[in-house]
Amino acid sequence: MISQPCYFTFLSHLPSFQEAECAYTLFVVAVFWLTEALPLSVTALLPALMLPMFGVMPSKTVASAYFKDFHLLLIGVICLATSIEKWNLHKRIALRMVMMVGMNPAWLTLGFMSSTAFLSMWLSNTSTAAMVMPIVEAVAQQIISAEAEVEATQMTYFSGSTNHGLEIDGISVDRATVGASHLGNKHKLKNEGYSTDAGKFSNKMDLEKNSSTGTKYRTKKDHMLCKLMCLCIAYSSTIGGLTTITGTSTNLIFTEHFNTRYPDCRCLNFGSWFMFSFPVAILILFLSWIWLQWLFLGFKYPGFATDSTVALLVGLLFFVIPAKKLTKTTPTGEMVAFDYSPLITWKEFQSFMPWDIAILVGGGFALADGCEESGLSKWIGNKLSPLGSLPVWLIILIASLMVTSLTEVASNPATITLLLPILSPLAEAIHMNPLYILIPTTLCTSFSFLLPVANPPNAIVFSYGHLKVIDMVKAGLGVNIVGVAVVMLGMFTWIPPMFDLYTYPSWAPTISNETMP
Repeated sequence: MISQPCYFTFLSHLPSFQEAECAYTLFVVAVFWLTEALPLSVTALLPALMLPMFGVMPSKTVASAYFKDFHLLLIGVICLATSIEKWNLHKRIALRMVMMVGMNPAWLTLGFMSSTAFLSMWLSNTSTAAMVMPIVEAVAQQIISAEAEVEATQMTYFSGSTNHGLEIDGISVDRATVGASHLGNKHKLKNEGYSTDAGKFSNKMDLEKNSSTGTKYRTKKDHMLCKLMCLCIAYSSTIGGLTTITGTSTNLIFTEHFNTRYPDCRCLNFGSWFMFSFPVAILILFLSWIWLQWLFLGFKYPGFATDSTVALLVGLLFFVIPAKKLTKTTPTGEMVAFDYSPLITWKEFQSFMPWDIAILVGGGFALADGCEESGLSKWIGNKLSPLGSLPVWLIILIASLMVTSLTEVASNPATITLLLPILSPLAEAIHMNPLYILIPTTLCTSFSFLLPVANPPNAIVFSYGHLKVIDMVKAGLGVNIVGVAVVMLGMFTWIPPMFDLYTYPSWAPTISNETMP
């Protein structure tokens, strides 16, 4: 039986009744987000139900959290994304890149990673991977087919037969020219049935050779090339999203949470985010490229206007700027313009607008407001204050590794939405600039590279069948380590001077350590 003094000591560590109700709400939402028993956006509506029901916040106050400045910013960005896909700008960028870097696998991979990362700055990571991956798959198959055709040509040449289709004025075309000619062909080369008997014979031998292993690749190198191309798209579409506030939903969620919690800071905007995150993304992208090359191919070869105002202005222009004229024929046979078609229409915008993310973010805001209103944030901060005795670098590293691990099994938006109400009070409790811990953990939330289910881009490239789970785990572990290392490097070199992270800011509240009754 518990003695009376021990019983009261135990009670002293529990939050008050209202804080406990908010903590219960947070627990329920966290369980549903982590297990995804309900769609994330449906779970995000639970705070609107539970917080008023428990008397933590009035319904009107909770409802106001579901549409904020962030949503206007999102609308502007989606207008841009809709226009890019409608007019095939992503294809133009990818194909132009192929023309610039050539067909060397190493440089081609770097080119695809760069262009994918650039697209991911403005589009969602999932959309970027979905749009670029078919192009990458076609290019990879073209390379494999061209190499098979070259081998077939060489076999024909050494056997003494003549292939008139591969000669120009009686002069044999060399390997590079053959590869280029096939890659430039308007008709896509297939993996079976070439135009010459030798080609058919060579392809048949390769298929029979691989039938014992059950693979569909001519050589192990072909398989490695396909793996490399898939993973470079999955990873670069995520890495590119780090560079802008609008690049990924976790950045948007963090920015709105931070600006709401610390309205006097006014230090985070589109420009400042880009300045500190762009070097991080460039380093991670470059080091990831080196890691993937080694793993799969080796080394042979202040005001009223905010960012949402600007985004909304640009977004609305897409509905106004004409893309083409609409004409009609008069009774006299004359063609006259009577209207124009804008760059995007409202129906096209609606098909791209991620309403689930908008509701999810709103639910996160409501949850954060509930934690603040009930006093749960303050209680958490007081209980976490002993962590202040640890070195700063260790606190950041622990938080970053915790986030990186959690985001492998939970969605990125759910992870950041769940942890922000916990990490902010932690920083305040140990008297650390909140940005010092929130910036690296927000960036690390995007490092979900290990599993196919950890990230939509991972699932998209995994569906093409070139990869096994162990391939993604081995490659993703290296990219995760590179990502955390680069973020740690940035947090102790160029990022702190930008935001004066070594001092506790005036815009953050001062929390004194209190003994809870």
